[in-house]
Amino acid sequence: MDEQQYNTYAVPSYQDMVRAQSAFINRVYTWMSIGLALTGFIAWFLGERNIEFIIKHQQWFLPLIVVEVLLVLAMSWMINKISPAVASVMFFIYAAINGVTLSWIFLAYQIGSIANVFFITCGTFAGMSIYGYVTKRDLTGVGSFCLMAIWGLIIAGIINIFWHNDLAQFVISCLGVLVFVGLTAYDTQKIKQLALAAAEGQIDPASAKKFAVIGALELYLDFVNLFLYLLRLFGRRR
Repeated sequence: MDEQQYNTYAVPSYQDMVRAQSAFINRVYTWMSIGLALTGFIAWFLGERNIEFIIKHQQWFLPLIVVEVLLVLAMSWMINKISPAVASVMFFIYAAINGVTLSWIFLAYQIGSIANVFFITCGTFAGMSIYGYVTKRDLTGVGSFCLMAIWGLIIAGIINIFWHNDLAQFVISCLGVLVFVGLTAYDTQKIKQLALAAAEGQIDPASAKKFAVIGALELYLDFVNLFLYLLRLFGRRR
């Protein structure tokens, strides 16, 4: 009888699992939103209010981009070794640096156009995130294809820097939108599965917090890249 009571109390109820799953997902989207807000504020503050600062220090943009890449790689490779607090700090440092490197968009595009594309991105991202959450279809194949396609986008983008072909840039931007639309749905589904595993106790609380940070970073990257490709398509230049 005692053993039966123990097992009854040890197994979380359905309501407890739902709450735990919701808490994980809320944590992911909260951190992603804070990261985006931090990036947006820094980009706006530098690009709209301190144009001279950007022009004067533009030589630092490439080193900062390298730092961003290293931060993402470090978070991915060291996630099992670092604490949740360190993972969170690394994420917000990345978001802050990205705000600096994205400040150039306020020099290249009209602020009203940036705002319009931002809202388009919000709607697109929300729609695909909802789809990724509710669909019963396994999106692993879509995610794998999109991840491979990113390398193609990077190579094509580098080539077009020297080629300067407007048609190629248009095609690259269209493909970029499709890739990150797919990744948004895939990453959302993956986060939902992680949230369920955390709710079932398959992941310890500390690891769950770290995976939530990684999930926030993945969705953050999906949103930012989707925004940039849409901006290239629909943004009005100064």
